[in-house]
Amino acid sequence: MKKFTFLLLSMFFVGSAAFGQEKTTQQGHTNQNKFRQLKDVLATPNEQRTASGAPGKGYTQQKVDYVMDIVLDDEKSRITGSETITYHNNSADELSYLWVQLDQNMRAADSKTPDIQSSKVPTKLSKTRFERAYPEEPFDGGFKITSVTTNDGAELSHTINQTMMRINLPKPLASGETYKFKIKWWYNINNHRTQGGRSGYEYFEEHGNKNYVIAQFYPRLCVYDNVEGWQNDQFWGRSEFALEFGDFTVNITTPDDHMLGATGVLQNETEVLTKTELKRLEKAKTSFDKPVIIRTQKEATKIEKTKSKKTKTWKFYAENVRDYAFATSRKFIWDAQAVDINGRTVMAYSLYSKEANPLYGDHSTRAVVQTLKTYSKYTFDYPYHKAISVDGQMGMEYPQICFNPGRPDLPDGGYSDRQKYRTIGVTIHEVGHNFFPMIVNSDERQWTWMDEGLNSYVQMLAMMEYEEGYPLGRGLPKNIVKYMAGDQSKIAPIMSKGDNVYSFGNNAYGKPATALWILRETIMGQDLFDHAFRTYSQRWMFKHPTPADFFRTMEDASGVDLDWFWRGWFYTTDVTDIGIKGVKKFYTKSNSDSVEFIEDTADGLGFSSKHKKYHYEITYNKPGGLVMPIIVEFTYKDGTKEKKTYPAQIWRYDDAEVTKVFSSSKQIESIVIDPDLETADVDTSNNSFPVNTNNKFDKFKTKVKG
Repeated sequence: MKKFTFLLLSMFFVGSAAFGQEKTTQQGHTNQNKFRQLKDVLATPNEQRTASGAPGKGYTQQKVDYVMDIVLDDEKSRITGSETITYHNNSADELSYLWVQLDQNMRAADSKTPDIQSSKVPTKLSKTRFERAYPEEPFDGGFKITSVTTNDGAELSHTINQTMMRINLPKPLASGETYKFKIKWWYNINNHRTQGGRSGYEYFEEHGNKNYVIAQFYPRLCVYDNVEGWQNDQFWGRSEFALEFGDFTVNITTPDDHMLGATGVLQNETEVLTKTELKRLEKAKTSFDKPVIIRTQKEATKIEKTKSKKTKTWKFYAENVRDYAFATSRKFIWDAQAVDINGRTVMAYSLYSKEANPLYGDHSTRAVVQTLKTYSKYTFDYPYHKAISVDGQMGMEYPQICFNPGRPDLPDGGYSDRQKYRTIGVTIHEVGHNFFPMIVNSDERQWTWMDEGLNSYVQMLAMMEYEEGYPLGRGLPKNIVKYMAGDQSKIAPIMSKGDNVYSFGNNAYGKPATALWILRETIMGQDLFDHAFRTYSQRWMFKHPTPADFFRTMEDASGVDLDWFWRGWFYTTDVTDIGIKGVKKFYTKSNSDSVEFIEDTADGLGFSSKHKKYHYEITYNKPGGLVMPIIVEFTYKDGTKEKKTYPAQIWRYDDAEVTKVFSSSKQIESIVIDPDLETADVDTSNNSFPVNTNNKFDKFKTKVKG
């Protein structure tokens, strides 16, 4: 045994330099402490965006209003449109031109989108993938702009640069002024099932019908703000959109027998719905416990067998939305349920073909209802009058409407649990996008994680409330380990533009959702996190937040310094790896003037004799780059357990290893770090003392790390 006596001594040190010895000066260094402030990275606060993360007194944003007439040609699969755009310059700047997005041009015959992707000859492809990669004839789906004119009809100078069009104004548009102009266009609609895309049609050979899910179908104004100026990055097909809010008056002409859902309030229900459908719809407005079917499967099946040659026009008005989309088909079944959002009734709708039943009938509208309830609880009350889930067989979102996957996958027409949970999860996710970014209107093309990551996190809460024991996947810390521990040359920080990252799903969805989950469950606690997250959501409703606004608000509203967390998780690709380097054991003996700590050198954690108090000097090391709390679980010899959490700040003086003394009246049997896998630790083989050599999960993690 070794004896250590701790005495209070008075000591005097005298230092002197030898005669003739040269004095050397140590080199300085920059501050690389992982707890240094983030102020050198975040934008400087100003009158538009405050240091607290809230919009400032000088905050402004543009407004764009649209009046559109749209015609769907079902025979030619073509959209023809005309729009009158009113641009409100609410900024303090004078604008000499406007930028307009032409998203469909990524499918134009001369599109550069295919040219930026590397390719090799594959060994084998499914027929669907083959037809998409090697079409017999190139598909020309780009916008055909037939005219750009002033409101008076005079030709308006413009320049098209791939997916962007610059409107050259006759004279600069001063602050506070508005400008009105017109665009006419048409384009061929793509088959999104064979050609891909975020909108398009699905073709059904039986009776030759199509389900249309139509979005990005009109020239849309880019955002202009004090952060980026004109946000006119090209659309390459992945990173989504930055858009201004405005009011939409939209008339959509379709075949007479189509059922249609769209953004906005339907203005002419009695002209486009039957008396029976109107009666059922009224009943649905008071049905809060289950959906009411407005158009039945039997009715839709009958309608799809015969194609009407007549047309009808659906008239909508949407106030304060950032985009517009619609879905239409003669195949659609329609059901509806009322949702109580703090005393205000919101309608949840689903539109789906018989091919999606009974999966859609059982779960689609229920998932919409749950999404509106959960997201309203954790952010703000859903402000719109409805939310629609459409059998679009993709995952894409727009204001008040989204296109979702899900078809029965069993031979008897039923569906597996895997298909059920996939459909529910994607539906909740896409409906949740009504909150992020349709209302909390971040720049998706620049910062994909601000909508996908935040939305994926709240999606987890909604899925847990949808069904007890719901199998969560993406977002849990243990599920991001394989990605974070992977080849670092193929991983980009979260703070990267979506077009330029390797693993888009993990980077934009999984890792940021995991980061928020860890903040809530492990670092901040639910109450502090929920208040801060709700504050951010409400501060930036119907506005354009940036990452700095989010980071600052989360700290401002919680009183928790998180600069170290944002820096590590969002700006680097470091990993969590915390282990136990070693343990020393001590017991004490008291004398008249001192207390002796005596090291017990017996093997393991056991002591050679019984004592009243046991002291364990535990050294924790950190092979991983991320600083995280040290969560330690002690199991005593009597079978009881105790958990101790050391805040992440324990690493502030030494980023490699720290030593802590843990004292107890009971002997410890074993020590485990992060027993519940809360921190996304990429290597748990060093998390136990004594080392657990039989843990299959540890072996798996070690293999993943390698």
